[in-house]
Amino acid sequence: MVSYKTSSPQQPVPHWQTRGHKRSKSLHLAIAAAVFCTAFSGSATAQSSPEAMIADALRAAPPNILETATVSDLAGNMLREGTSDYTCFPAPDGIAGPMCMDSEWRRWMAAWMGGTPFTAERLAIAYMLAGDSPDGGASNIDPAATLPTADNEWIVEGPHMMVITPDPSVFDGIPTTINTDGPYVMWTGTPYVHLMVPVDKRPEQRSIPSQ
Repeated sequence: MVSYKTSSPQQPVPHWQTRGHKRSKSLHLAIAAAVFCTAFSGSATAQSSPEAMIADALRAAPPNILETATVSDLAGNMLREGTSDYTCFPAPDGIAGPMCMDSEWRRWMAAWMGGTPFTAERLAIAYMLAGDSPDGGASNIDPAATLPTADNEWIVEGPHMMVITPDPSVFDGIPTTINTDGPYVMWTGTPYVHLMVPVDKRPEQRSIPSQ
């Protein structure tokens, strides 16, 4: 699950359905990549070497993507050139696990971090096969939450995949709570809604601070 947001968050404002000026697809993806890497660049300490960062990033990938993905550090510097649409990133220290995302998911990430509207243009899958950091995780109901509380359904997920789609209604009928033994829908009712698909056991959960 995604939990890379590190600055003091602001609740998304009700402009999710605002129409902006059209940009070319290449420019849009370039902007998304810039926002994504800028948001990450201050959130992780330096890894020991490019080789160590590559190894950490690829912990998120399934076998086929392991061989073909581009690998980038959290400042946007390419560490390994790939041949597929996927880019894998190492884990920000103490926040979340490594992640492999295609261009549509990178666009999603930039929108979420910027609190801007997002609608997927196609079905897309991201991989976090190393799971979340023990000190990471995310609220299942609040995209802006940064800490667990008694009522925000905080979850530290194990190895999982994530799915976005242009029509979130295809998720109707799938549980929206983390108390389930299969896939569940995260951030329902927001532009950042996505399907969580656990593929291994869930780790020990973080304690909830006393109120």
